[in-house]
Amino acid sequence: MAEVLPHGILEICVVVGASHEKLKEICQAIPKDGIRSHCYLSPEIRSVHVPPFVSKEDSRFGNSDQSFTRISRRRSFKKKKELKHTNPAATNANAGHIESQSEEFSIPSNIDLQGLPQLCFPGELQIETEAKEDRYHFLVFTDVFGTRTYGVAVQFYRLIEEGNSFQHGQTNWNVHNQRMSTLYAPFCVCVISKFPYYTAFKDCLSSLMVHVKTCQELDFDHKVRQFAAKLALVPSPPSGTLHLVFNLNPLLIVLPSREDPNYPVADLDIHLPLLCFKPKCILQILTCILMEQRIVFLSADWALLTLVAECFILYLHPLQWQHTYVPILSKEMMDFLMAPTAFLMGCHIDYFKEVKSEIEGLILVNIDEGTISFSNLAATEPDIPEMPSQAAECFAQRIESLQLHYDLELSHLGSSSDISNLRMRRRNWQQNLNLTIQELFLVLVVNMFRDVSDYLNYEYRVFNSEEFLKTRTVSDQPFYKKVLETYIFHSFLKARLSRKMDAFSHMELRICPESNRVKMRDNPRRPTMEQMVMRREYHFDHLVTKRFAASMPNLPVDICQDFSAEHLSIRKNKSENAMKKSTKSVRTLKLPEFRSPLNYSSVIAWYTDFINLLSKAINATGQECSSLLARYYYLRGLAYLMQEKYLEALSDFQNLYKTDLDIFPKELVKKVIGVLPPDQHSQAGQKPELKRLISIMLEKEQNVTASDEHVKKFELPKTHMHKEDFLKRIQESGIVKDVGTILRLFDALTIVNSEKNKLKYRDMTTEQITTAKVVSRSVFYLSAETGHLKQIDPETFRDFYNFWKESEAEAHEVNLPLEVIEYLDKNESVFKLSSAVKTNYGVGKIALTQKRLFLLKEGRPGYVEISKFRDIMEVENVSVMFFPLRIPALKIKTALKEPFVGNLKTERDLWQLIVKEMWAGRTMADKHKDPQYIQEALTNVLLMDAVVGCTHSRAIYAASKLAYFDQMRNLVVPKTTLETLKHKINPSADQTSPQAVNALLYAPGNPNYPEEGANANPKLWCALSEGKVVLIDAASWCIQQHCIQVGNSKLNCMLGVDSSQLWIGSQDSCIYIINTYSMSCNKQLTEHCTDVTDMVLEDQGSNLSQKCVYSCSLDGSVICWDVSTLQIKTNFQLSNCHGLTAIQLHNCMLWCCVGDALLEVKKNGQVFRTLILENPNGSRAFFSCFLVLPGKNQLVTGCADKGEVCFWDMENLSKPLQKIQLQDCSSINCMIFVKNQVWIGSKGLDKANGKIYVIDADKYYVEKELVAHVDMVRALCSAENKYVLSGAGREDGKVAIWKVD
Repeated sequence: MAEVLPHGILEICVVVGASHEKLKEICQAIPKDGIRSHCYLSPEIRSVHVPPFVSKEDSRFGNSDQSFTRISRRRSFKKKKELKHTNPAATNANAGHIESQSEEFSIPSNIDLQGLPQLCFPGELQIETEAKEDRYHFLVFTDVFGTRTYGVAVQFYRLIEEGNSFQHGQTNWNVHNQRMSTLYAPFCVCVISKFPYYTAFKDCLSSLMVHVKTCQELDFDHKVRQFAAKLALVPSPPSGTLHLVFNLNPLLIVLPSREDPNYPVADLDIHLPLLCFKPKCILQILTCILMEQRIVFLSADWALLTLVAECFILYLHPLQWQHTYVPILSKEMMDFLMAPTAFLMGCHIDYFKEVKSEIEGLILVNIDEGTISFSNLAATEPDIPEMPSQAAECFAQRIESLQLHYDLELSHLGSSSDISNLRMRRRNWQQNLNLTIQELFLVLVVNMFRDVSDYLNYEYRVFNSEEFLKTRTVSDQPFYKKVLETYIFHSFLKARLSRKMDAFSHMELRICPESNRVKMRDNPRRPTMEQMVMRREYHFDHLVTKRFAASMPNLPVDICQDFSAEHLSIRKNKSENAMKKSTKSVRTLKLPEFRSPLNYSSVIAWYTDFINLLSKAINATGQECSSLLARYYYLRGLAYLMQEKYLEALSDFQNLYKTDLDIFPKELVKKVIGVLPPDQHSQAGQKPELKRLISIMLEKEQNVTASDEHVKKFELPKTHMHKEDFLKRIQESGIVKDVGTILRLFDALTIVNSEKNKLKYRDMTTEQITTAKVVSRSVFYLSAETGHLKQIDPETFRDFYNFWKESEAEAHEVNLPLEVIEYLDKNESVFKLSSAVKTNYGVGKIALTQKRLFLLKEGRPGYVEISKFRDIMEVENVSVMFFPLRIPALKIKTALKEPFVGNLKTERDLWQLIVKEMWAGRTMADKHKDPQYIQEALTNVLLMDAVVGCTHSRAIYAASKLAYFDQMRNLVVPKTTLETLKHKINPSADQTSPQAVNALLYAPGNPNYPEEGANANPKLWCALSEGKVVLIDAASWCIQQHCIQVGNSKLNCMLGVDSSQLWIGSQDSCIYIINTYSMSCNKQLTEHCTDVTDMVLEDQGSNLSQKCVYSCSLDGSVICWDVSTLQIKTNFQLSNCHGLTAIQLHNCMLWCCVGDALLEVKKNGQVFRTLILENPNGSRAFFSCFLVLPGKNQLVTGCADKGEVCFWDMENLSKPLQKIQLQDCSSINCMIFVKNQVWIGSKGLDKANGKIYVIDADKYYVEKELVAHVDMVRALCSAENKYVLSGAGREDGKVAIWKVD
């Protein structure tokens, strides 16, 4: 059972000093030799104190002052003491000590005591004739697994009294000397913990020093032991805003928590390096750490070595130093600096000259002087490039505004006689400064690496480092070339590819420009006009651009290319808002006073007091403070465990599901469940909440699969590729993700191969061709045109890939003059330039953007617009006579100006394909109100260009295989659909394939959004497959957050409880609660046993206490939840339920859809009425969904197995009031009521055809039939009664926005 018990903040407490024998020798030598100044001794471990200090077994035998060991987790340390025989007379006196004795201590397995004495006295241990001031320093230990433990040590001096020295309270010698001089021996107490509570442990040791300096020799070891036993009781606070306070007379000790779980504990003054170094020097040190150099900190103050090194480690969070880390090297450890691998170490400044002259390749950081130098043994200094200029400049500007001197904060305050008040005031100032500095450095890290995510392929875990480097400025490339090869960056990539929502991810969302963050396109990437201007160091406010408004309810015509004007300065505003993050108020909890002496009964009594204290705090805290409640539950659960009350502990941990799941101790709970005695396991099975908790934990343990954390670099193929392998390779390369586009590219490139195959296989026999198949070990496809094998050889793939990347690189080199840029929109990019050609508009190069064609005139730079793609009327190939030649030319007719004719010569046929495809894409985008078509057409165009560029024969024919939209141009969109459809969104834009939209929820904007600088626009929440939730800004209809993960199962329903809570019902039987302010899911309701299928809100007032939610699951279970407490108010089970799929609340009655019937149920579960619909053959029809029309007192039902809608009078449920048969409909999936209209989402008779029917609720007829999805309509929701939004199955995966008449 001891294995399960949680640890306090103390791992081990060690007393170090000169050995008992050495002190005795010195005292005996004084009468003969006198006092020797600076008498140097070797430090040894004098005593070790390891928790637990008391046990139940000890109390039974009355031996409450002894500790027991946890053999399975601990290893023993034996300290031998050998006593010399001085004379025979002494033999009898010391008969009990003649033989070598040993004492066995149980110590943590990750702590090595052998080298600890040298670290406690890293300088020298010497006897002094007068006491010196106590000195503190700090240690960090790292085991072979990279786990760190932390130590705080205090060196102090005690008077060596005549006649004794303390050693476990024993008197060990007796020297008589009337002229005994005053001597002081140095000792050290070192406290070691898993937690870096540097300031707290320093305060603890300061309190200890008050007592041990004045105590008798015999009491010293006892007081240290009692001190260690008290620290062993204190738990580490969970992340959040609850700090723990306990009394170690004369000081109150504060244990700070991590305000953000994504940050490490920072219990030190992290502004110290800012006082020691200039900003430029700090950036240089950070660069050296990022590049994994061999770094040595030097100072005359041992304490500063660790504190400064720890600050720099914190500055780079969440990037982590993974190499050797020894912030303090003792004299005996100086050879560590000879290590050839990367390390971060620290040593005394006295060794500066020796280290600099004898060891090469070191970065020497002089803390005392604030300088950086290099060991000069090597011929040249290490090549350390500068940090990226933009990030560095932003950091330097912000750091200047920091107030780093506490005295300036006190200038307007009066003096205080209360030391506790002074300490608290200083602590609060330091805490706020720490948070500000942490955010400042986090912004620096984000500014350096925020573009990395644009070059990640999440599905195949590929980082395209070459393309990332190409987009860096020339001056920044040396920095990135080195950093990208480091293990630090590799670990950072693992977290990004795993979509980890850490501090970096949250800050990236806060400060990155929305135009970059919510891009709906995957590829291709080209520099925008805004970026071109920024490269020229001109402010973009000088540009003249045209934009559409992008706010509800007015929808933009071209949302993918046009943004609101506020985006011009969003980079600056977002960054400033990010730095103004409001800090939450910090709460403190004072632990009970420690009882004395600390024996088993007093320890149990202390935990009882602690539990009572927490119970009172829980009862006094409302559910609106759920975060604080969670911390109380967590701590009480730990206290119950220490009393071995496992069921009570599990109940408290289970409460974290409803308060804050982020601090749920999953591993600890698993251990507790694993050691539950049979009787307690049986009792847990009788409690539904504990039974469910145990079931969840065991199920998760069974479903645990090793996550793939490797990072790959894209490599060109070396063998022939069949279709599936080619698909994977292209997706890995990051060129394009869409499967359909890749398959068309495969067809295009196989035309190239077919020409090669004609030559390769022309003279082969059938047997030889078969042999060729076996050799390549590939599955081949026969070309319908040539009959040859369809495959892509590595040479063709390489030529295509290289041409694509070269074109991308050339596009990044395009630098338009400002006279041209001012005619273009800020987010437009040039994707292709022709050769210089003669046209009827002048001589120049034809340029293609995602919106238009224009002529970039040569000579004096000039802009002549040829046409926007939506204005084109005809594109044709013509010939221009230039005697005696006929020059191939392209003619483009528009309605606004004279036709454009360009003498493109050999480029004509390609440009014809390109222009026609973009024209068709624009036409399709306008017809279907889907801006993604433009991006897809643009991708097709660039693929055409690459295919032609890597092909020598039949190039245009091969490229024509990619002209998808040109072939779809004549696709007819019904007039009603065209008039009603306003816009389309692709929430799966970040996925490799479309995801089904299973549920939609529109949330109106909130101008009183509580967090400063937050976006108060309306939002659209989309529930996709595999537990993914996508958030879309409903003002611009751009994706605001690509993926909030809530479980891994299908999400069935969503409910907006209030502006801060979004409830999501999942197929895994859980209800997930998303905090809409933090965009995190830290609460779950787990009482359902099967799929949560629907939820409905009963709102009786504005307060949460006046709201309740009814949720239902497939097995017929209905639960009523108190929204304020998340507790079950009532619940019931429908009998003989064939599948409960939907519920609605009307007139204090619940209407439940159970498949072949609708049930009107009282809130206590009693069925009041039943509605059934019989088919002509006598069987019952199955309902899929229904609506209650309160104003009409009617019900509307939809059938799951046919396209029939029935209207019912709620007073008479015997037969339908009206039946409507929907044309070309095979099943009805969802329906909503908007403005006296019933909108119905269905599945058409064609498998891949989703239709929406709009029925007049008064006249009972179908007003409209809308077709905009190629898969069934799965979800419908209303936006302010002005728009209806529909989501489709995975074959379509899009959301359509419809205007409501």
